[in-house]
Amino acid sequence: MATLPAAHARDTVPTQKVSVDVEVLASGLDHPWGLEVLPDGAILITERSGALRLLREGALSGPISGVPTVAARGQGGLLDVALANDFAQSRILFLSYSTRGDDGLGTAIARARLSENGGALTDVTEIFRMNRFSGNGRHFGSRIAVAGDNTIYFTIGDRGDADRAQDWNDHAGAVLRINPDGSAPADNPFAQSSAGASEIWSKGHRNAQGMTFDPKSGTLYAVEHGARGGDEVNLPRRGLNFGWPVISYGRHYSGAEIGVGSAAEGYEQPLHYWDPSIAPGGMAVYRGEMFPEWDGDLLVAALKFQLLVRLDLDDESGEVLGEERLFKGDYGRIRDVIVAPDGAVLMATDEGDGEILRLSRTPDGGN
Repeated sequence: MATLPAAHARDTVPTQKVSVDVEVLASGLDHPWGLEVLPDGAILITERSGALRLLREGALSGPISGVPTVAARGQGGLLDVALANDFAQSRILFLSYSTRGDDGLGTAIARARLSENGGALTDVTEIFRMNRFSGNGRHFGSRIAVAGDNTIYFTIGDRGDADRAQDWNDHAGAVLRINPDGSAPADNPFAQSSAGASEIWSKGHRNAQGMTFDPKSGTLYAVEHGARGGDEVNLPRRGLNFGWPVISYGRHYSGAEIGVGSAAEGYEQPLHYWDPSIAPGGMAVYRGEMFPEWDGDLLVAALKFQLLVRLDLDDESGEVLGEERLFKGDYGRIRDVIVAPDGAVLMATDEGDGEILRLSRTPDGGN
């Protein structure tokens, strides 16, 4: 059962640029996967096993009713949650999750309305279901990012079958883009063509479990798992192919080379990659008042080394200038990271006794 922590002293952790305090807001969660902050400051939390909860003013709710039935198998279950841009008026949100069909398992997206008291979802509608299901429990994706024009971007992994990431008519191994009603926007690459699925935005992604927009520039970033090495930060753009499994900076788990190497004509290069892998989860672009030292930097949750990565981006070129690794091994596998409206950073740990952590500036703690 999810619980609030007993009186828990804050940890104070020095970083390269500033000292941060780490506070446990809630614990006892079952593999929390996605976080969102509501306009009133409450935090929505997905648990991979299928529960959606609300943390408000120190009180953690029971499961919110009305959540779609999920197929919690392997890496699947209830995954991300994202708010519509007009949530303050409409109360509409979006969920990504794995579901069961006649041919096995696949990723789906639902739209729903959160009741005023936060206890129930109503008007729940599945607006997207991937077009080819399969039997394994791997590589569902699936992070959601809502654009300024209200279109919904989300990720689906290659479902453990790498070649699917190069089939433009297959939703697997892709970043996809739909309207809030589930239809394909008219300016998607294949909305007016039979050469690819109308919902696809970009292809050649192995298993992206992090994606976000920079709220200042509007740039879309995604971070995906490689195989043995080759985790990547990419800039998903219309109709581009990011290469998996033709090119990769990693190797197969057997040690064999992947595809033709790390580069080939017609395939995009990552903004950044890791070798060895960090097993990335969610990501955020830091735009907030609490840590001006991090302005414009990428924050990436990491599972394998149980840490948070800060990538220092050049203000002009957007290139990665450096990397800082925070909290290695201190709090467990970090699954998601978001920036709260007050500039604090919120993280979820992917554990059977998962926690929600809040990072704030240590008073008078600038280094």
